[in-house]
Amino acid sequence: MRKLLTEDSKGVYVIMATPFTDDGALDLESASRLVEFCIAEDVHGITLLGVMGEATKLTVEEQVQFTHHVVKRIGGRIPVIVGVSNPGTDNLVKLSRKAMDEGAAGVMVAGIPALKTDDQVYGYFSSIGERLGADVPICLQDYPPTTQVHLSVSVVNRLIADLPQLKIFKHEDCPGHRKLSQLRQASEKDGLRRVSILTGNNGLYVPQELARGADGVMTGFAFPEMLVQVYELFERGRADEAEDLYDLYLPVLRHEQQFGFGLALRKETLRRRGVIASAKARDPGPRMDAMDHAEMDKLFARLKIKLLDIGYPLPSGL
Repeated sequence: MRKLLTEDSKGVYVIMATPFTDDGALDLESASRLVEFCIAEDVHGITLLGVMGEATKLTVEEQVQFTHHVVKRIGGRIPVIVGVSNPGTDNLVKLSRKAMDEGAAGVMVAGIPALKTDDQVYGYFSSIGERLGADVPICLQDYPPTTQVHLSVSVVNRLIADLPQLKIFKHEDCPGHRKLSQLRQASEKDGLRRVSILTGNNGLYVPQELARGADGVMTGFAFPEMLVQVYELFERGRADEAEDLYDLYLPVLRHEQQFGFGLALRKETLRRRGVIASAKARDPGPRMDAMDHAEMDKLFARLKIKLLDIGYPLPSGL
């Protein structure tokens, strides 16, 4: 039986890549393998059709098809969040309803570029909440580099106070550590309802964000087992050990974070790990050349040496 998103949602939610064949068609067989890979690595949830899931390159029919396939494959084993951001509110509502009917635990919504003031931001998201209704849990995505929408602390707090269906805040503002702390202080000191905060940016600041009160991570790093291990160590009070492990992967994680190109690196890593058949990004999308592959080879070789030095199990693909 599926569990809906709540304010207590936590852990590592993987932003799932959308696999394509070499000719650009949806590859549902690879999608099934990717689901099983993520579940085998003990992730706490999966998010579909995010920015790195190439949602804007899929037709509405493909989005529905992909959602149906993945949610059915997961079969309620872990929660599924479906990205439904769309320039048209009617389309957003339709996709949300379809996702929930398929068995999603909630939907993720980001702003649209026209939102320039706090009043405009509040008006947009409050209208979305009203259209979706109280039975659709919402993850509010804050990712200014892509959306060009700034969510101030005050407007986020106002939305949390007025939209009970807002269960998760996906924090990807950068720099944003102080913002995260201010949001936590609003619930700890001012009595505002506490919602889950999951962080993104490919996990680039996970140790600091967990220390500031984040409940977990929502990103698509191609070695999700590291993020799970780091999160679990933090949960057990072993923060230094968690950060030591994180530091070993940091060069690879940082490399994959390259804006506009990281998708190619992520998909190639998943291909090398035997999870997806093709590293194809749908056109127009980034592609790796020979030097890019050589850089990845070197980074992986260095990571392998570091993990062997401490006797840590090697992930596939190294």
